Amino acid sequence: MLKKRIIAVVIVKDDIVIQSIGFRKYLPIGKPEITLEFLTSWGIDEIVYLDISATKDQKLPNYEMIRRAAKKCYVPLTVGGGIRQMDQVHELMSAGADKVSLNQIAWNEISFVKEVALAYGNQCVVASVDVLKTSNGYKVYDYTKKQATGMDPTDYAKKLADYGAGEIFINSVDRDGTYLGYDLDLIQSVTNSVHIPVICCGGARNAADMVQVFSKTNVSAAAAANFFHFTEHSVNVSKSIVYKNENIRLETHANYSENTFDSDMRLTKKDDKILEEMLFLRIEKETI
Repeated sequence: MLKKRIIAVVIVKDDIVIQSIGFRKYLPIGKPEITLEFLTSWGIDEIVYLDISATKDQKLPNYEMIRRAAKKCYVPLTVGGGIRQMDQVHELMSAGADKVSLNQIAWNEISFVKEVALAYGNQCVVASVDVLKTSNGYKVYDYTKKQATGMDPTDYAKKLADYGAGEIFINSVDRDGTYLGYDLDLIQSVTNSVHIPVICCGGARNAADMVQVFSKTNVSAAAAANFFHFTEHSVNVSKSIVYKNENIRLETHANYSENTFDSDMRLTKKDDKILEEMLFLRIEKETI
């Protein structure tokens, strides 16, 4: 049985990692290379690096930035933003990307998905689909125009899979930065429509939302951005909670597997006697 994955999304705007709220409000976090180093050391399964300003501002991907960040990353790295030509895909792969995320280019020129898949294999193509819930149901969202299209996301996901996408990255615009949890109806409808893995994103507040989406949908990976940035070892804590319910990788020394958590998924204090005993434990520096 394939293990479920926990993925961190690093959203970059003007070369700074940011927190996104509803695709409209952005708060600065820090440097991409530092963010990737922390997420890697905390045991994340994969990282999706999305430059949201590159396509909108007609800029090239910042290859040097990605090259520096990739040196700090020892897990599969997907890079998206600003991709319009095959030579850019080649350069991103040379800079350290393991996969590319195709959003606007796939929407405007879906044959490009097949071109990348033929060059690098389906497993290297992650088709990114932003979705907005409207009065007429779920619709694919064009973030450059800030409006919904008339396309149903399940139909679009099928088309992307037929053209060679290896994975679908489904992102709920409505839930982005809200901490209201994943949109289960949207996610299940997309997973039911395709035969390839689906990554869900948008709305996760804590690990409880990941447990829920894994238990109630057929999604292959749960992704989150904002809440991973604000608590040290947030990845380890989240994965230890999910691990109790799902088959995921949990290999870091600090795995919190024997800890308990409150209703907000925060660590509860260990007994004083246990804490005293831990003072004399020798823990070797971990190498990822």
